[in-house]
Amino acid sequence: MLLGDILPLDRYVTAAYLCAMANAQLARSPAAPKGNEVDYTDPKYWNGLIKMSLSKFFILCVLNRQRMHGYDITKAVEDTTQGCCSPTPGALYPVLKEFEAGGYVTVEHEVVGGRQRKVYAITDRGREAFRVAVQAWSEVGACITAGGKDACCG
Repeated sequence: MLLGDILPLDRYVTAAYLCAMANAQLARSPAAPKGNEVDYTDPKYWNGLIKMSLSKFFILCVLNRQRMHGYDITKAVEDTTQGCCSPTPGALYPVLKEFEAGGYVTVEHEVVGGRQRKVYAITDRGREAFRVAVQAWSEVGACITAGGKDACCG
């Protein structure tokens, strides 16, 4: 299932556009400054920020469809975004812990294929968060596609 099956096509196009732009910027990005200094002119910074935000969005998105364990969440996000967002275990599990602590998901322990697995399910609070996220990303996408500065900050 693709994002266009879940959200109206214009939202799918916006998400795909944001991913494509972030990936294009990453490919052209110069090296970051040395040390812990953040270079806000470096597209890698913005690409990482956008991808992390999109990853949280798409984690809620796939859990909104069905409950699943971590590996399945990663694969579903990857499939839904056609490879644009693919959260690593180092990114996925802290987000899931954050969502669990906030009451956005629940965790059950099940034996799947002879192995103990944590299975995550979205809660009503998580569904509300996803609905709000869809609206917020729609507004951001509209701002970007409408011409950026004048549409957002004018």
